[in-house]
Amino acid sequence: MAEELKVPEVWIGSRRYATKKARQEAVQAVLGRYDLGQVVDQEDDDLLLRDLLDMHPDAAEKVGPGVDRFRIIPTPRGHHKGPEAIRIDGSKVAFSYQKCLEAPTHRQRVLDAMRTEIQPQVNTYYESRKASNTLVSGEGGQLLAPDDTHVSYFRGPRFHDIAMEFIQATGGFDAVDLTSETARGLALFTDRTLAERWHDHHREHAVLGLLSAKENLRRSRL
Repeated sequence: MAEELKVPEVWIGSRRYATKKARQEAVQAVLGRYDLGQVVDQEDDDLLLRDLLDMHPDAAEKVGPGVDRFRIIPTPRGHHKGPEAIRIDGSKVAFSYQKCLEAPTHRQRVLDAMRTEIQPQVNTYYESRKASNTLVSGEGGQLLAPDDTHVSYFRGPRFHDIAMEFIQATGGFDAVDLTSETARGLALFTDRTLAERWHDHHREHAVLGLLSAKENLRRSRL
């Protein structure tokens, strides 16, 4: 019997889709649930659009100071619906969901690998706060349940800014080679000396804090 050919899976955040078409249809379904001018008020839809925007080639510029909510607007030619991000400072920016679904650039893959590389540092911070019984929101001051606690960069420079400073000092994105992605999001630096330099840079410049899930949604995650 011939071996069954596996179709590569595709993702939006933690959502897995069997095909690119299925993924696109999931986004279109969200857009179709709202009228033009309507704010996206269903939590699952809001979360999907946040993860989708993170996939945009210019995500850092689009997200800016952080996204408060999304609204459905007509596309530039007016024939279809598209998403608009309303930032926490009141500014608005439209973005193409189709650009978000394109294959990731080397720049995006490097930034993803940089997040993967320093995840143990983030985990250690969370565990230390949990062990000391200080799971408290740095913004609202309320006690946080373990399943409602997010480690955030809101107290200092954004992850994106820390990463870009390191990349510029390294010689740009093209100077970073990555391992093959054996699992989603698990590509790493091939040069482990460079990886250690990145770990040290992040440890020196990151100012971590805790937020609730709702507070974290309002903040930039880049």
